[in-house]
Amino acid sequence: MLAGIGLFGLLDANNKLLSAGHPVWQVLLVRFAALLLAVWLARRIWPGWGGPLTTRFPRLHALRAVVMLGSAICFFQAFSRLPLAEGYLVFFTSPFLVLLLSAWLLGERPRPAAWAWCAVGFGGVALGLAPGLAGAAGGPLLGYAYALGGTLCYSAVFILNRKLRGEPGIGRVLVWPSLLGLAVMAVPGVASWTAPTALSLAQMLGNGLLVGAATVALAEAFRHADAARLAPFGYSGLVWSLGWDFLIWGLVPGGPMLAGAALVVFACIMSERAATRPA
Repeated sequence: MLAGIGLFGLLDANNKLLSAGHPVWQVLLVRFAALLLAVWLARRIWPGWGGPLTTRFPRLHALRAVVMLGSAICFFQAFSRLPLAEGYLVFFTSPFLVLLLSAWLLGERPRPAAWAWCAVGFGGVALGLAPGLAGAAGGPLLGYAYALGGTLCYSAVFILNRKLRGEPGIGRVLVWPSLLGLAVMAVPGVASWTAPTALSLAQMLGNGLLVGAATVALAEAFRHADAARLAPFGYSGLVWSLGWDFLIWGLVPGGPMLAGAALVVFACIMSERAATRPA
């Protein structure tokens, strides 16, 4: 779990660096192509790696591919406008959005205490983002909107993963979203193509390997432990975001940001405990 979160943190930092010179369509086009190539090579070296690619739930996989693409686009656009830590603060509202979507789509009925902690968590987000929203930290509103859109898409992926948990293997969850992404990004990616340097091309190709490795790591994590036990480790992403912000861009978070992040993480953990506690 920690390895997967760390790889996703590196992916986000890499995307932020690439966004300075390349459009999202080009970066994602190369990323999906690289990921498909990596899966093809893995299955050539280890026949059957990743399990079968066919599925009994094509509509669910199609919907999952769509929201995963939306998540990738939104987070790229968000991190091109925001420090990583601010984007991650919005992303940490995902457990609350999952509760909302679970109640709406799956008919689940979380305890009132879980909803109360949701309110506390969103209060923490408001506290952490208040300087940016007021203009003191220069955080653009559009960046926060993209981060929220990406978080909503990610939360929908989480719900769909629960619907698809009966299907074993990692191959189909890598291939089908990548095929859709490649098809959607082909025209705008080629039309907006900016000649990459050797370094930026390596970064784009590396994105495919990073997202593939991170997805496999998280799948392995959930194979060995349940979601309730693993969920708190997801907040290690804040450490990565703060570290990359400082090491690459020299950004140091202010007091409201740190206080808001601490409140959000605490509320997330308490909400998950309240939601999973036996009646």
